[in-house]
Amino acid sequence: MLNDIIPLPKNTLRPPETVLVNITPQETRVAVLQDNEICELHIERNGGHGLVGNIYLGVVRRVLPGMQSAFVDIGLERAAFLHIVDIFEQRQNPDAAQRIEHMLFEGQTLLVQVIKDPINSKGARLSTQISLAGRFLVHLPQDAHIGISQRIENEEERHSLRERLQALLPEGHSGGYIIRTSAETADDGELAADIAYLGKLWQNISKLARTSPPETLLYCDLPLSLRVLRDMFHPDTSRQILVDSNLNHTNMREFADLYVSGAADKIRLYQGERPLFEAYGVETEIQNALKPRVNLNFGSYLIIEATEAMTTIDVNTGGFVGARNFDETIFKTNLEACHAIARELRLRNLGGMIIVDFIDMAQPAHREAVLQEFAKALSLDRTRVTLNGFTSLGLVELTRKRTRENLNQILCEPCPACQGRGHLKTAQTVCYEIQREIVRESRRFDTKQFRVIASPQVIELFLDEESQSLAGLMDFVGKPVLLEADGHYPQEQYDIVLV
Repeated sequence: MLNDIIPLPKNTLRPPETVLVNITPQETRVAVLQDNEICELHIERNGGHGLVGNIYLGVVRRVLPGMQSAFVDIGLERAAFLHIVDIFEQRQNPDAAQRIEHMLFEGQTLLVQVIKDPINSKGARLSTQISLAGRFLVHLPQDAHIGISQRIENEEERHSLRERLQALLPEGHSGGYIIRTSAETADDGELAADIAYLGKLWQNISKLARTSPPETLLYCDLPLSLRVLRDMFHPDTSRQILVDSNLNHTNMREFADLYVSGAADKIRLYQGERPLFEAYGVETEIQNALKPRVNLNFGSYLIIEATEAMTTIDVNTGGFVGARNFDETIFKTNLEACHAIARELRLRNLGGMIIVDFIDMAQPAHREAVLQEFAKALSLDRTRVTLNGFTSLGLVELTRKRTRENLNQILCEPCPACQGRGHLKTAQTVCYEIQREIVRESRRFDTKQFRVIASPQVIELFLDEESQSLAGLMDFVGKPVLLEADGHYPQEQYDIVLV
């Protein structure tokens, strides 16, 4: 059906994973390999630590009734954004007709948590519903609810985990919990330790909130090297964790001994002669992930274009004509593209709205098979993904939760020559712009001559293909036009000097 939400399989067997942790004084990089192929990359730079999970004592600076939102100062360069749907009271009673101007006022102090990093010109996004992640549990201090990860499908297991957790909660406890997938393998002692740790953590945050001035950071999430152990390690699928820093190898093992049962024995110090990421081919994959084109087998390829509004992915057969008939060729190309696209979304950390233009398929059975294969590939993603069916235009829509900058935003900046458009004006276009500007300037100023300083490509065009138009220009303005090539000028840049 068109635009139906396609459920993702929850019991897809995750391939064994190897995690590589590269640490330098400037940054920490983590690569996740499945079947010797990199599928995730996480980068955290010193001074550029991600804010997601941080808890602040903020101050409401502006309330915007028209947008049902508010700007909250938490001590960052830009004010953070709080929408009414992310206010705890509203989330508890979504049907209640509450308005933000009746809930918040300017100058009010507020306990808030970052749920989305600042991206480009947008400030961080906040929530007033606090959550604290542990190894097996997520603590919800303001909520009495006990929830269970949707990835735990067995009803008996879900019932058992809920009963075990309730039996372990101390008398007089407050707040609720979400039971994480990793709790399936946890014993009662490990669950009790998580409860105690999260309870103590919330007590410390609450105490700081009572004694600290506004715009104070009350809690900062773990560094990337330790979040890897808390959020990614699984005793059944984590093969090994290689780290190339002796100090951090020790720190990670000590953290694992305290909080992540079974992980310490799989953390190994990498001592190879070649750099860790180079030895496993990660550096090459990072460079490839910055390119729009992704080559598939037999000449087919993807084109990935990410903008602020959405990401578009186009599937092309290229030179692949190896199947018995054209329909079969298209079908096989689309099936391969399903897994490649799912991998690229994780590797590049692309989020928000995503549109996939698979090659048109005539047979409904092929379209259905491609959707099911795509759902299976996406189910391996740790980030929440919602997959829709084919639209009336034959496109597939999906959304992927966006909380941090994507790979391109971390590693790159807009090109100064094209201002981030991804395209340059042709030398001919610049040549004609120069001629029009000279005509304008000749009408405004009385000058003896014009001197044009431009890139070698533009000057060469003036002297060759556009030599006649240059002569006609000089006749029209009645002044000589001198040309000067400067190799430091990009193709779109030029200066016109009145002499």
